[in-house]
Amino acid sequence: MATLDRIDMGLRSLHLLEGQRMAQRLFAHVVGAQVIQPGRGEEEVDNRIALIAREVFGVRAGRVGRRFARAGANTVVGGRWPERVIGAQDLVVLDFESLLAPYETGFARTVAIGDDLARRRLVRDAAAVATGARNALRAEDSLTGRELYAEVLRLAAEAGRSLGAPHCGRLTGTAPAPYEEAARPEVFIGPDNGLPLRRTLEEGWRAHWILQIHLVDERHGHTAVHAELLDLV
Repeated sequence: MATLDRIDMGLRSLHLLEGQRMAQRLFAHVVGAQVIQPGRGEEEVDNRIALIAREVFGVRAGRVGRRFARAGANTVVGGRWPERVIGAQDLVVLDFESLLAPYETGFARTVAIGDDLARRRLVRDAAAVATGARNALRAEDSLTGRELYAEVLRLAAEAGRSLGAPHCGRLTGTAPAPYEEAARPEVFIGPDNGLPLRRTLEEGWRAHWILQIHLVDERHGHTAVHAELLDLV
């Protein structure tokens, strides 16, 4: 295999960042167009998002495994996600990972419908924990997956929250199933990954990571998700 050079590395970083920027623009467009409305079913919202992605950004979304919008109880990790109509006080997770498959990355945000202060605070807390995680990586070049996971747990607990997933992120360019965490801990930001996050992979690429914060308000039974590139933004 040919040795990868700085140009290769730079092009890959730009590719990942372009996916992130497209997702940010798509999210802003969906919110601005008021696509997320009480009374709309998740499938209707999915179809509207797919239409915007195609018409505005030229991105086509396949049907297999597609679910861009999850509302209420469907925001919980590991659920079967039956079709749900968005309620007047729901949290709605917009997850664009399937759209970003060609970019090998992921992006998710949570929208609070209505005026419930507890739900809105949870959304803000998820973003704050994500910022804290990024700051922790910036402050320590040799930070391991285990150490960052512990820091995210601490930040969540400090906000009075818990994590709704057994890890808080994964390697870009991979789409491991949840059950693979025990077999492949090195591709997750989790308690069993003792390797530095900033490292060179066997294939020669620099490792880049998707931060995935699933924050739970156990008192009220709500979940907010905040996902994005970890180390390039």
